[in-house]
Amino acid sequence: MHSPIRRLPFALLFALLLAAATNPERAAAQSFTRDFKLDRCTWSPFANENPLFNLRPGLRTVLEGEEEDNGDLIDVRIQITVLREVIPISFTTPSGRRIQLMARVVEEREWKDEELVEVARNFFARCKETSDVYYFGETVDNYDNGQIVNHNGSWKAGVDGASPGLFMPGTFLLGARYFQEVAPGVALDQGENKAMNVTLETPAGTLRGCVQVDDSNALDPSSGADAKYYCPGVGLARDEDNRLVSKTLLP
Repeated sequence: MHSPIRRLPFALLFALLLAAATNPERAAAQSFTRDFKLDRCTWSPFANENPLFNLRPGLRTVLEGEEEDNGDLIDVRIQITVLREVIPISFTTPSGRRIQLMARVVEEREWKDEELVEVARNFFARCKETSDVYYFGETVDNYDNGQIVNHNGSWKAGVDGASPGLFMPGTFLLGARYFQEVAPGVALDQGENKAMNVTLETPAGTLRGCVQVDDSNALDPSSGADAKYYCPGVGLARDEDNRLVSKTLLP
């Protein structure tokens, strides 16, 4: 199954560029959408219909690579597991409609130089009408020397003004910009669709039909953007210099 992919119309791209040129501050504030028309959705904790972000329970992917830390290169390992667990989510849309749904829990563990540094339980669900996968929050355990030191980065839609963000569109529009996390003061990550039909070389093999989404943080604009690549049947296959090394389906 292939995700429908198309480019933004030239007229729309021209309008965005014109807006940025005539009023750059306003364009910067409005260029990432957070209005997702969620009232129109019925929800599922499964996302097999969106091949770029599979929520099949038992799916486990592992990425490995290196990153620089204070001038030194350290080994990084990221393990992502779609759990068989779902949790209830309740939030109110901008129109005032109360939404209740069950979200899939996806666990992400990260090690640096073989030391566990973070365990996050992420919450996702799919809008059946569009196959868009939305992000409803996460609980985060941050570790130091084997001990949990804080829960920074945790948020949940419907709590303290947080609302869902779009994580992976069902229709990949090149150039689209959207909020992935909408938790004021906690998490305001943004995604920009930068490339499609990418062939990606990884230790796990050659992957085709991939897309590139650049992630940025509205709470820290100076940090720049991170390039992430999602591939059919796999999901996240490259995060900066971390690349897919294995994909398994747990019993």
